[in-house]
Amino acid sequence: MKAFCGRSMPSTGASDPVEESEEYDYHQEIARSCYADMLHDHDRNKKYYEGIRAAVARVKARGERVVVLDIGTGTGLLSMMAVTAGADFCYAVEVFKPMAEAARCIVEKNGFSEKIKIINKHSTDVTVGPDGDMQMKANVVITELFDTELIGEGALPSYEHAHRNLLQEPCEAVPHRATIYAQLVESELLWSWAQLQPMEVGGGRLVPPPAMGRCAGAHSVCDIQLSQVSPHSMALLGPLCTMFSVDFSKPVSSAVQSHTSRFVARCGGRAQAVISWWDLDMDPSGSVVCSMAPSWTYPETQVAPWRDHWMQSVYFLPAESPVTEGEELSLTVRHDDYSLWYGLQGSSQQASHTDAPLPRPCCTCQAHLVWTRPRFGELNDSRRTESYVSALRSVLREDSVCLGVSDGSLLPVFAHMMGAKKVYALENSKMAKEVIEQVLEANSMEGGVDMLEVRAEQLSSGDLGGEQISVLMGEPYFSTSLLPWHSLFFWYCRTALAGLLRPDATILPRAATLNMVAVEFQDLWRIRAPCGTCEGFNVSPMDEMVQRSLDFRESREAEPHPLWEYPCRALTRAAEVMTFDFTQLIPQQPISSQGSLPFIRKGRCHGIALWMEYHLTADISVSAGLIGPVSEQGKCQWSRHRKQGVYFLRTPWESSGDGRAAATYSFTFEPAQGDIKMDFRGESL
Repeated sequence: MKAFCGRSMPSTGASDPVEESEEYDYHQEIARSCYADMLHDHDRNKKYYEGIRAAVARVKARGERVVVLDIGTGTGLLSMMAVTAGADFCYAVEVFKPMAEAARCIVEKNGFSEKIKIINKHSTDVTVGPDGDMQMKANVVITELFDTELIGEGALPSYEHAHRNLLQEPCEAVPHRATIYAQLVESELLWSWAQLQPMEVGGGRLVPPPAMGRCAGAHSVCDIQLSQVSPHSMALLGPLCTMFSVDFSKPVSSAVQSHTSRFVARCGGRAQAVISWWDLDMDPSGSVVCSMAPSWTYPETQVAPWRDHWMQSVYFLPAESPVTEGEELSLTVRHDDYSLWYGLQGSSQQASHTDAPLPRPCCTCQAHLVWTRPRFGELNDSRRTESYVSALRSVLREDSVCLGVSDGSLLPVFAHMMGAKKVYALENSKMAKEVIEQVLEANSMEGGVDMLEVRAEQLSSGDLGGEQISVLMGEPYFSTSLLPWHSLFFWYCRTALAGLLRPDATILPRAATLNMVAVEFQDLWRIRAPCGTCEGFNVSPMDEMVQRSLDFRESREAEPHPLWEYPCRALTRAAEVMTFDFTQLIPQQPISSQGSLPFIRKGRCHGIALWMEYHLTADISVSAGLIGPVSEQGKCQWSRHRKQGVYFLRTPWESSGDGRAAATYSFTFEPAQGDIKMDFRGESL
């Protein structure tokens, strides 16, 4: 059976009906839900197993039959651990149908079908009784319902329902307890992701609107691999605070709650953000602990376990506030059933505000709804700004008529500040248009940029007052872009606007190049690596289901990843492999490129890293990937502002580093789809 579904094409801006099998979405979900990073997390698995064995032993010591409830079983691994540890029966609940089917296959393959029942439901829909999903209530509950924020996947309401309806009281829980920690910091790097900063533009100064400075920002958590943020880029203003704990063996409430930690400031500075993580105590004594702390908190960073399913959190305070050394401070965290937020009070504020509820952060300036956190960082990057300003300075004239084509971009504002005769900007989003207008108003430049809320193909000469465009500019940045080459949407806009350009019009950027390097990942390879056997259990049916789903898709694809969070080594040189000339119209025929890059360093190649570089002028370029040369050892430094593309190899290639083998590549840009088809092979030279 075939069905039509609408598929967005970020590079072209089009949304076309595509004929797909009725099983397309099913296979897409399986392909994207690979649990490899969790199954490869030996530290997590080992500590869960230790906690499960201890819980089963405690119940048996009381002379009771051990009945386990495993909520969110995934592959069924924890249920199999429970039965191996001596549990009499296990109810394994999994709401995601493909995973429930995978769990059934895995449980059967390992010979546990008689003692493990897979229930394909949400746990809040599970019933108990002679005709129910469970014959009796459980006396041991095992869960892995946690995300980076601990409670973001609905752990609290799931536990609350389970204690009321599915569990005996008292019961044993694995994990037994979770504890959230937080630390107050000042960090120019982190704060650059929260607020627009003043910037120097061609001898002038651009300031953010006052409303942005007063705005509490987006309320969603900023989850990152904090291990990759140097502690030297943060001033730790206070000690690591224990904010609150949840005992999962007792009834849990999902109601809104607040917790406060009081401490004395270690040093003076500007309180801007709170860094946070949590630990799991697998047993009541706290002797088996699974920690999410960043690697730089360990005495030896190399022994810290790597996880991508659980990272660390950054919470931005509603406003930065001065802190003096020795000052008494109160850090408050408030949470509902799915999220947390923080507030800070100094000693002078505590008396009058102690009982006031901490309001949930809410964006009132619209900027935090238009710009993502990496986008804030990009706009605040002074070196990047200087590159664009230098490029504009070289092309602007007194009679320049400029048109900006990017989402929520400040380039049109820059062009006006630098003396362009007339500046227009295309904005598809009304909200983005209003944010740029706020910036203009805050800098007394009302009307300096005509904001046009139309698509490029809809723009007419009348919209430009009969003027022809002499400078077409873009960063390019588009909110719909996922992969690096999706920003080629700028090229499609440039082509649509050809009739409105002067014959000698400047296109900025004038070109873009797709770049690649073959890499060995320190840890990221785990998310796509087959598991086969995990902690002594055969989980190959999961690998097989994922592989079938990948094969179901007509072509293998690259994935977007922020590589600054995932260290890797370059095994080949970095190279430009495809060029897109924006001074010309999009061609009718595909563009192809083939070649090879010799392996010059020894290692195991896990994949190909891909990124775009934008050539603003003949001598000014901006990279959305590698920033700076690769070190002699192959260490790479990646832009924090954009995600790069990663093409994972199904089987890693071994490199001896003697140049006798190479990564061969083949790229084809399809103008009709705006997509790039790619293929890579390891070959001997």
